[in-house]
Amino acid sequence: MKVLITEDIDSPALLALDLVADVVREPLMWKDPSRLKAALADAHAVMVRNQTQLTADVLAAAPKLLIIGRHGVGLDNIDVKAASDLGIVVIAPLDANAMSVAELTLGFMIALARKIPPADRSTKAGGWDRKGCTGIELYGKTLAICGFGRIGRLVAARAKAFGMRIAVFDPFVKPDSPDLAECGATLHGKLEDALAKADFVTTHSPLTPETQHLFNAKTFAAMKRGAFFINTSRGGVVDETALVAALQGGQLGGAALDVREVEPPKERSVLEAMDNVILTPHIGSFSAEAQRRTVEAVCADVDRVLRGQRAVNAVNFATPRRGDTH
Repeated sequence: MKVLITEDIDSPALLALDLVADVVREPLMWKDPSRLKAALADAHAVMVRNQTQLTADVLAAAPKLLIIGRHGVGLDNIDVKAASDLGIVVIAPLDANAMSVAELTLGFMIALARKIPPADRSTKAGGWDRKGCTGIELYGKTLAICGFGRIGRLVAARAKAFGMRIAVFDPFVKPDSPDLAECGATLHGKLEDALAKADFVTTHSPLTPETQHLFNAKTFAAMKRGAFFINTSRGGVVDETALVAALQGGQLGGAALDVREVEPPKERSVLEAMDNVILTPHIGSFSAEAQRRTVEAVCADVDRVLRGQRAVNAVNFATPRRGDTH
């Protein structure tokens, strides 16, 4: 059995796989699609982060592939339908990094509200501008959460502890959801209604055709003037050109982005020069705890499937169906 690792993934948990398979580590292979296809020709399992593009064409070149292990929760770099049609198990430990992303979101909110990055830069440069660093409290403010899944619910619980009001937009959540009642959240049927009175807006939506550029000129205009915008989900959910315009025009008071439309960005944009914008390199899941949980969960499921057992964290089906006609 051959396990191919196409990105920078390292953990003691990988040692267990060495006992049952030939583990091939190629951390830069994601950059070379032709090498990737060639290497997948005899692979039984592949482990990726978010850079490796497992398209239908690439998967068609992997006749022995039984399982795809995704280190993270976003699946936009994997053609799950094509994998399922081929009988390949796709796993992603959806709960493993939720806490870390939620905590980063709250960290962004506090940093924006209290102007921590510009205060840090000013003080290190020899300044002592206390008045210029006057911020606002989270207490009593309204937070709009777009996407009320695992991460959104964790954010809501923590925001409630700060005394914030919670507005939610998620077309898949029902009004009688106990999760809404638990944090005292108000569910809105339209995104614009959730945004209208929000002081902070955070999105936790997956990237799908429906959510591509969900945040655009229209939705930014629907926000309360001076609101803060946070994205720790997927860069493609945001139209960055519209975001820049909203920031430059004062419609938004600031923004924090852990994700970008192109990662890493190929060139610097206006965002990098804005004092009221925080940019980080997609580190939402990069805490020691989340990385450990994620790698351990993926490795355990790859091991199970290669031994003929059922995967625990499958997003399609728990055992390979290669050769199935149904």
